[in-house]
Amino acid sequence: MVITAIIISVLYLLLVGAFIIGFDSLQIFKKTTENPKIKFSVVIPFRNESENLPLLLDSIKKLTYPKDFYELLFVDDSSTDNSVKTIETYLENNLYDWKILENISNTNSPKKEAIKTAIIQSKYDWIITTDADCELPEKWLNTYDAYIQQQDNVLIAGPVKYQNPKTFLDHFQNLDFMSLIGSTIGSFGTEKPFMANGANLAYKKAFFYQLNGFEDDANIASGDDVFLLQKAAKYNPKKVGYLKSKEAIVSTIPQPTWHKLISQRVRWASKSTHYKNSFSIFTGFTVFAMNAVLMVCLLTSLLALTDFFILLCLFCIKLILDFILIYKTSCFLNQKFSFVIFIFSSFLYPFFTTYIVILSTFRNYDWKGRTFNK
Repeated sequence: MVITAIIISVLYLLLVGAFIIGFDSLQIFKKTTENPKIKFSVVIPFRNESENLPLLLDSIKKLTYPKDFYELLFVDDSSTDNSVKTIETYLENNLYDWKILENISNTNSPKKEAIKTAIIQSKYDWIITTDADCELPEKWLNTYDAYIQQQDNVLIAGPVKYQNPKTFLDHFQNLDFMSLIGSTIGSFGTEKPFMANGANLAYKKAFFYQLNGFEDDANIASGDDVFLLQKAAKYNPKKVGYLKSKEAIVSTIPQPTWHKLISQRVRWASKSTHYKNSFSIFTGFTVFAMNAVLMVCLLTSLLALTDFFILLCLFCIKLILDFILIYKTSCFLNQKFSFVIFIFSSFLYPFFTTYIVILSTFRNYDWKGRTFNK
């Protein structure tokens, strides 16, 4: 048991250490041009988002990019609330090029179908996706435009953060989310990208079709972002980039209840069983194994089967590594960082992670009023 714990700790040290080094090696992007050139098709799937859409639509109104350089493609995924009316009320008297499309899904992944529906009807070469519960920064499209002009990429991932965490639940999931964002940036920095977020993702339409779109994973409910990135990185890793810029950070809202947080994390974890990228598999295994080892060591320590000092050493190793990565990420995202909440969350996180993995392995999950198979 002790030898196993040491091996897993070393693997975790190497993994998170690589993410930390990669995070620092990926430079902050600085624009060298202000002359817009790229035209975008902005794709926004939605389902029953009438409460969240006003924030997104207000942020769209504040975008500084020329209106004739982008179109807005909203895709209604069988909403039963006032989402459609909300969009129409905000945009009908403005000079935006916008449409509301109806999603007709014949697979287990309605979001992928929604994005595909929009891409088919899009006018421009660059697709950029976000979610209906997001807030876009004013220079969002300007920054992507400058990056595309300066970098020869065909798929670009961008940063996402949670808005103004207030409660302990908000802070807990914010810390978890920042660890994911930090790992994502770090993986790009080490040239082993394996993760992206569809709330802030851009790619060339021709490249999407070249990769055969979502066809290879059409029946996997989640993963419109991750699987596309992993296919792109396998096809041509030199053409995949990360837009590390504060002016490109998209904000989204944390889950309001523990039940919804668990459902969301189970949905995210469920797609990991379909990963084909070896580094993503190694990452998932190592992170789970480290948390599982802490759980086992806690139990054996309480039963006096192992020395409590071993548990303390393992926990401190993980605590220090996680702190460095999350703190760096919080500084980049301009997020407040509470060390007290971080410490308390670190005690809770191994239980939370183990519970999520068990649920995602043995049961289906609910999301936005639907039940999805693993």
